[in-house]
Amino acid sequence: MPKTRKKKIPVTNTDKASSSSTPTTSRTVIRRFHVLLKKQGQLKNTSSANAETLGEINREIDELGGLAAYQRMSSIGQGNDRGGGSEKVLMQWLIDMGFRKREEAKGKMRLLEVGALKPDNYRTCMSWIDTTPMDLRSRHPSIIEQDFLLMDEDENRSKWDIISLSLVVNFVPDPRDRGRMLCLAHSMLVPDGLLFLTLPLPCVENSRYLTFDKLQSLMNVLGFTEVQRKWKKGGKMAYWLYRKSESDQKPLEEYRKKMVCRQGDRNNFVILLP
Repeated sequence: MPKTRKKKIPVTNTDKASSSSTPTTSRTVIRRFHVLLKKQGQLKNTSSANAETLGEINREIDELGGLAAYQRMSSIGQGNDRGGGSEKVLMQWLIDMGFRKREEAKGKMRLLEVGALKPDNYRTCMSWIDTTPMDLRSRHPSIIEQDFLLMDEDENRSKWDIISLSLVVNFVPDPRDRGRMLCLAHSMLVPDGLLFLTLPLPCVENSRYLTFDKLQSLMNVLGFTEVQRKWKKGGKMAYWLYRKSESDQKPLEEYRKKMVCRQGDRNNFVILLP
């Protein structure tokens, strides 16, 4: 008797976030989303002559499964069978810096996790970290559904000990909104608060407009001092930990426009100040 063949599940199926998709499939879908969202952002504020093109982009995003599919693929990438998420890097840095032994009188560290795909990424640190996970589209009742760029700055000013922007800034289509996101993070952190920033390595290593030195200069101007950095040649990710400090007081004009840093076959990722 012939064996019954299992029905294949489409890669964009969002019913459950299992790790059935291959790493290559996940990366392909995520990269395509980044391309489409960038084009979508560029066209939204242009003339109606681009309405047809915008419609085609929106249809392809829907066909891929929308934001839910992107979140699922990202969540799969955070699975234990794929090496876990970036939170492991942040947790180890905090432990190495002695924060796990934080005095009880100071209370738990308040962590705002932007772009959280899981509600319990920091469950092993619950005794000393109080985490508030949030995302544009919540996948769990414990994850606040909120656009970070629309948060009330006054209500959150100097409120958070740590803000995590892991694979968040690169997901924002507008380069100036990326810069505004970093500005808001600085405002919302307590004095000496920590910003955890994670980007795909090519965003810095292979960008026409952004280099490691350029990013460092931008962060210093915003009032961030680098505490930790982690990446490796040929890797996929880059991680930074910054401490809120005083700005370098340099003129901001050069950070408000694209400036070519290097030539060749490179991507166009850039972060601009608003």
